[in-house]
Amino acid sequence: MSGIDDLPPLRDVIATYELAAKKSLGQNFLLDLNLTAKIARLAGDLTGADVLEIGPGPGGLTRGLLAEGARRVLAIEKDPRCMPALAEIAAAYPGRLQAINGDALTVNPLEHLTPPIKIAANLPYNVGTELLVRWLTPPEWPPFWVSLTLMFQREVAQRIVATPGSKAYGRLALLAQWRTDPKIVMDLPPEAFSPPPKVNSAVVHLTALPAPRYPADPAVLNMVVAAAFNQRRKMLRSALKSVSPQIEDHLHAVGIKPTERAEQVGLEAFCALARSLATAG
Repeated sequence: MSGIDDLPPLRDVIATYELAAKKSLGQNFLLDLNLTAKIARLAGDLTGADVLEIGPGPGGLTRGLLAEGARRVLAIEKDPRCMPALAEIAAAYPGRLQAINGDALTVNPLEHLTPPIKIAANLPYNVGTELLVRWLTPPEWPPFWVSLTLMFQREVAQRIVATPGSKAYGRLALLAQWRTDPKIVMDLPPEAFSPPPKVNSAVVHLTALPAPRYPADPAVLNMVVAAAFNQRRKMLRSALKSVSPQIEDHLHAVGIKPTERAEQVGLEAFCALARSLATAG
Protein backbone atom coordinates (compact mmCIF):
# COMPACT_ATOMS: atom_id res chain seq x y z
CA MET A 1 0.00 0.00 0.00
CA SER A 2 1.31 3.47 -0.91
CA GLY A 3 1.08 6.71 1.05
CA ILE A 4 -1.64 8.41 -1.01
CA ASP A 5 -4.09 5.59 -1.84
CA ASP A 6 -4.70 1.85 -1.42
CA LEU A 7 -2.90 0.92 -4.65
CA PRO A 8 0.56 -0.73 -4.68
CA PRO A 9 3.82 1.29 -4.69
CA LEU A 10 5.01 2.28 -8.17
CA ARG A 11 8.08 0.03 -8.07
CA ASP A 12 5.73 -2.94 -7.57
CA VAL A 13 3.48 -1.75 -10.42
CA ILE A 14 6.50 -1.45 -12.76
CA ALA A 15 7.68 -4.94 -11.78
CA THR A 16 4.21 -6.50 -12.12
CA TYR A 17 3.61 -5.11 -15.61
CA GLU A 18 7.27 -5.20 -16.75
CA LEU A 19 7.35 -1.48 -17.49
CA ALA A 20 11.05 -0.81 -18.02
CA ALA A 21 11.27 2.79 -19.31
CA LYS A 22 11.90 3.11 -23.05
CA LYS A 23 14.37 5.74 -24.24
CA SER A 24 12.64 5.80 -27.66
CA LEU A 25 9.48 7.12 -25.95
CA GLY A 26 11.36 9.69 -23.85
CA GLN A 27 10.28 7.87 -20.67
CA ASN A 28 11.66 8.63 -17.20
CA PHE A 29 9.29 7.48 -14.49
CA LEU A 30 8.85 9.44 -11.27
CA LEU A 31 8.44 6.81 -8.55
CA ASP A 32 7.96 8.81 -5.33
CA LEU A 33 4.21 9.21 -4.83
CA ASN A 34 4.80 12.00 -2.31
CA LEU A 35 6.52 13.95 -5.11
CA THR A 36 3.76 13.23 -7.64
CA ALA A 37 1.15 14.39 -5.10
CA LYS A 38 3.17 17.59 -4.56
CA ILE A 39 3.25 18.24 -8.32
CA ALA A 40 -0.52 17.69 -8.44
CA ARG A 41 -0.95 20.30 -5.68
CA LEU A 42 1.14 22.77 -7.69
CA ALA A 43 -1.61 22.65 -10.34
CA GLY A 44 -3.90 24.41 -7.83
CA ASP A 45 -7.40 23.42 -6.72
CA LEU A 46 -8.42 20.46 -8.88
CA THR A 47 -11.78 19.66 -7.30
CA GLY A 48 -13.86 21.44 -9.93
CA ALA A 49 -11.62 20.74 -12.94
CA ASP A 50 -10.99 18.11 -15.57
CA VAL A 51 -7.29 17.40 -16.03
CA LEU A 52 -5.44 16.39 -19.19
CA GLU A 53 -2.33 14.32 -18.52
CA ILE A 54 0.15 13.36 -21.24
CA GLY A 55 2.47 10.37 -20.85
CA PRO A 56 1.23 8.99 -17.50
CA GLY A 57 3.41 5.88 -17.72
CA PRO A 58 2.67 3.66 -14.70
CA GLY A 59 0.40 6.37 -13.29
CA GLY A 60 2.34 8.11 -10.51
CA LEU A 61 1.14 11.63 -11.32
CA THR A 62 -2.27 10.24 -12.34
CA ARG A 63 -2.72 8.93 -8.81
CA GLY A 64 -1.55 12.25 -7.37
CA LEU A 65 -4.09 14.17 -9.47
CA LEU A 66 -6.94 11.87 -8.46
CA ALA A 67 -5.94 11.83 -4.79
CA GLU A 68 -5.85 15.64 -4.83
CA GLY A 69 -9.47 15.67 -5.99
CA ALA A 70 -9.42 16.15 -9.79
CA ARG A 71 -12.99 15.85 -11.05
CA ARG A 72 -11.81 13.75 -13.96
CA VAL A 73 -8.48 12.86 -15.54
CA LEU A 74 -7.90 12.10 -19.21
CA ALA A 75 -4.57 10.29 -19.51
CA ILE A 76 -3.12 9.89 -23.02
CA GLU A 77 -0.41 7.23 -23.15
CA LYS A 78 1.45 6.12 -26.27
CA ASP A 79 2.94 2.98 -24.69
CA PRO A 80 0.38 0.12 -24.69
CA ARG A 81 2.34 -1.67 -21.94
CA CYS A 82 1.12 0.96 -19.45
CA MET A 83 -2.60 0.46 -20.09
CA PRO A 84 -3.17 -2.40 -17.58
CA ALA A 85 -1.57 -0.34 -14.77
CA LEU A 86 -3.79 2.64 -15.69
CA ALA A 87 -6.85 0.35 -15.79
CA GLU A 88 -6.05 -0.66 -12.21
CA ILE A 89 -6.06 3.02 -11.19
CA ALA A 90 -9.33 3.62 -13.07
CA ALA A 91 -10.95 0.78 -11.11
CA ALA A 92 -9.82 2.34 -7.82
CA TYR A 93 -11.29 5.73 -8.80
CA PRO A 94 -14.61 4.78 -10.51
CA GLY A 95 -15.72 7.14 -13.26
CA ARG A 96 -12.84 9.58 -12.74
CA LEU A 97 -10.06 8.29 -15.02
CA GLN A 98 -10.17 7.73 -18.76
CA ALA A 99 -6.96 6.33 -20.22
CA ILE A 100 -6.45 6.44 -23.98
CA ASN A 101 -3.72 4.53 -25.77
CA GLY A 102 -2.70 7.05 -28.41
CA ASP A 103 -0.40 9.85 -29.54
CA ALA A 104 -0.91 13.16 -27.72
CA LEU A 105 -0.03 14.99 -30.96
CA THR A 106 -3.07 13.51 -32.73
CA VAL A 107 -5.73 12.86 -30.04
CA ASN A 108 -8.27 15.69 -29.61
CA PRO A 109 -8.73 15.99 -25.82
CA LEU A 110 -11.76 18.28 -26.15
CA GLU A 111 -13.84 15.29 -27.25
CA HIS A 112 -13.38 13.86 -23.75
CA LEU A 113 -13.11 16.83 -21.37
CA THR A 114 -15.44 19.44 -19.86
CA PRO A 115 -14.21 22.93 -18.89
CA PRO A 116 -12.62 24.16 -16.75
CA ILE A 117 -9.61 22.15 -17.95
CA LYS A 118 -6.11 22.06 -16.50
CA ILE A 119 -3.13 20.30 -18.06
CA ALA A 120 -0.64 18.53 -15.80
CA ALA A 121 2.09 16.22 -17.07
CA ASN A 122 5.56 14.82 -16.68
CA LEU A 123 6.01 15.34 -20.42
CA PRO A 124 8.00 12.81 -22.46
CA TYR A 125 11.28 14.57 -23.29
CA ASN A 126 10.91 13.99 -27.04
CA VAL A 127 7.57 15.83 -27.51
CA GLY A 128 7.47 18.23 -24.56
CA THR A 129 8.46 21.44 -26.34
CA GLU A 130 6.27 20.72 -29.37
CA LEU A 131 3.21 20.18 -27.18
CA LEU A 132 3.90 23.36 -25.20
CA VAL A 133 4.18 25.46 -28.38
CA ARG A 134 0.87 24.02 -29.61
CA TRP A 135 -0.86 24.88 -26.33
CA LEU A 136 0.57 28.42 -26.44
CA THR A 137 -0.44 29.10 -30.07
CA PRO A 138 -4.10 28.06 -30.51
CA PRO A 139 -6.21 29.75 -33.21
CA GLU A 140 -8.16 31.63 -30.52
CA TRP A 141 -7.30 33.02 -27.09
CA PRO A 142 -8.16 32.36 -24.25
CA PRO A 143 -7.30 28.68 -24.86
CA PHE A 144 -9.27 25.59 -23.79
CA TRP A 145 -7.05 25.26 -20.69
CA VAL A 146 -6.75 27.55 -17.66
CA SER A 147 -3.29 26.42 -16.56
CA LEU A 148 -0.37 24.15 -17.47
CA THR A 149 1.71 22.37 -14.82
CA LEU A 150 4.48 20.65 -16.76
CA MET A 151 7.74 18.94 -16.07
CA PHE A 152 10.64 19.59 -18.44
CA GLN A 153 14.38 19.26 -18.54
CA ARG A 154 15.58 22.21 -16.44
CA GLU A 155 17.23 23.77 -19.49
CA VAL A 156 13.83 23.94 -21.25
CA ALA A 157 12.18 25.30 -18.10
CA GLN A 158 14.77 28.09 -17.98
CA ARG A 159 14.06 28.95 -21.61
CA ILE A 160 10.36 29.40 -20.77
CA VAL A 161 10.98 31.96 -18.00
CA ALA A 162 14.12 33.61 -19.46
CA THR A 163 14.51 37.39 -19.62
CA PRO A 164 16.20 39.57 -22.28
CA GLY A 165 19.98 39.52 -22.21
CA SER A 166 20.30 35.89 -21.15
CA LYS A 167 21.44 33.03 -23.37
CA ALA A 168 18.24 31.10 -22.60
CA TYR A 169 16.04 33.96 -23.87
CA GLY A 170 14.38 33.23 -27.19
CA ARG A 171 11.18 32.32 -29.01
CA LEU A 172 9.92 29.98 -26.27
CA ALA A 173 10.20 32.72 -23.60
CA LEU A 174 8.34 35.20 -25.79
CA LEU A 175 5.55 32.76 -26.71
CA ALA A 176 5.06 31.78 -23.08
CA GLN A 177 5.29 35.24 -21.54
CA TRP A 178 3.08 36.93 -24.13
CA ARG A 179 -0.02 34.96 -23.18
CA THR A 180 0.73 33.36 -19.80
CA ASP A 181 2.33 33.96 -16.44
CA PRO A 182 5.05 31.25 -16.27
CA LYS A 183 6.96 30.31 -13.11
CA ILE A 184 9.38 27.52 -12.20
CA VAL A 185 7.72 26.02 -9.11
CA MET A 186 9.82 22.92 -8.39
CA ASP A 187 13.23 21.42 -9.15
CA LEU A 188 13.89 17.69 -9.33
CA PRO A 189 17.27 15.93 -9.36
CA PRO A 190 18.00 13.02 -11.74
CA GLU A 191 17.82 10.47 -8.90
CA ALA A 192 14.09 11.18 -8.46
CA PHE A 193 13.48 9.26 -11.69
CA SER A 194 13.84 5.73 -12.99
CA PRO A 195 16.00 5.56 -14.99
CA PRO A 196 17.79 8.75 -13.84
CA PRO A 197 18.13 11.19 -16.78
CA LYS A 198 21.47 12.88 -17.42
CA VAL A 199 20.00 16.31 -16.59
CA ASN A 200 18.02 18.03 -13.84
CA SER A 201 14.31 18.56 -14.29
CA ALA A 202 11.91 21.32 -13.26
CA VAL A 203 8.17 21.85 -13.03
CA VAL A 204 6.80 24.99 -14.71
CA HIS A 205 3.35 26.36 -13.90
CA LEU A 206 1.82 28.59 -16.59
CA THR A 207 -1.43 30.44 -15.95
CA ALA A 208 -3.32 31.57 -19.06
CA LEU A 209 -3.86 35.35 -19.17
CA PRO A 210 -7.37 36.46 -20.23
CA ALA A 211 -5.76 38.38 -23.11
CA PRO A 212 -2.18 38.66 -24.43
CA ARG A 213 0.07 40.94 -22.37
CA TYR A 214 0.47 43.37 -25.30
CA PRO A 215 -1.59 43.64 -28.50
CA ALA A 216 -0.11 42.03 -31.62
CA ASP A 217 -1.20 39.83 -34.50
CA PRO A 218 -0.09 36.30 -33.51
CA ALA A 219 1.03 35.32 -37.02
CA VAL A 220 3.07 38.51 -37.51
CA LEU A 221 4.61 38.32 -34.04
CA ASN A 222 5.56 34.68 -34.55
CA MET A 223 7.12 35.46 -37.93
CA VAL A 224 9.16 38.36 -36.51
CA VAL A 225 10.35 36.44 -33.46
CA ALA A 226 11.24 33.35 -35.48
CA ALA A 227 13.24 35.39 -38.00
CA ALA A 228 15.00 37.38 -35.27
CA PHE A 229 16.10 34.35 -33.25
CA ASN A 230 16.92 32.13 -36.21
CA GLN A 231 19.87 34.47 -36.72
CA ARG A 232 20.30 35.66 -33.15
CA ARG A 233 23.94 36.68 -33.63
CA LYS A 234 23.04 39.11 -36.40
CA MET A 235 21.88 42.68 -35.91
CA LEU A 236 18.11 42.98 -36.31
CA ARG A 237 18.39 45.09 -39.47
CA SER A 238 20.04 42.04 -41.12
CA ALA A 239 18.14 39.25 -39.36
CA LEU A 240 14.75 40.80 -40.23
CA LYS A 241 15.54 41.93 -43.79
CA SER A 242 13.42 39.08 -45.17
CA VAL A 243 10.43 40.25 -43.12
CA SER A 244 10.30 43.73 -44.71
CA PRO A 245 12.55 45.74 -47.06
CA GLN A 246 11.79 48.77 -44.84
CA ILE A 247 12.69 46.98 -41.62
CA GLU A 248 15.02 49.75 -40.42
CA ASP A 249 12.18 52.29 -40.64
CA HIS A 250 9.92 50.00 -38.60
CA LEU A 251 12.62 49.42 -35.98
CA HIS A 252 13.24 53.16 -35.60
CA ALA A 253 9.48 53.80 -35.42
CA VAL A 254 9.07 51.61 -32.34
CA GLY A 255 12.29 52.66 -30.64
CA ILE A 256 14.44 49.60 -31.37
CA LYS A 257 17.99 50.25 -32.53
CA PRO A 258 18.59 48.43 -35.84
CA THR A 259 22.01 47.40 -34.50
CA GLU A 260 20.52 45.49 -31.56
CA ARG A 261 20.32 41.70 -31.54
CA ALA A 262 17.21 39.66 -30.80
CA GLU A 263 18.23 38.69 -27.27
CA GLN A 264 18.42 42.36 -26.27
CA VAL A 265 14.79 43.11 -27.20
CA GLY A 266 11.93 42.65 -24.76
CA LEU A 267 8.44 41.28 -25.37
CA GLU A 268 6.72 44.68 -25.41
CA ALA A 269 9.10 45.96 -28.11
CA PHE A 270 8.64 42.84 -30.26
CA CYS A 271 4.84 43.32 -30.02
CA ALA A 272 5.20 46.99 -31.04
CA LEU A 273 7.32 45.94 -34.04
CA ALA A 274 4.71 43.33 -35.03
CA ARG A 275 1.98 46.02 -34.89
CA SER A 276 4.08 48.38 -37.01
CA LEU A 277 4.64 45.70 -39.64
CA ALA A 278 0.97 44.66 -39.64
CA THR A 279 -0.15 48.27 -40.14
CA ALA A 280 2.15 48.57 -43.16
CA GLY A 281 0.38 45.56 -44.68
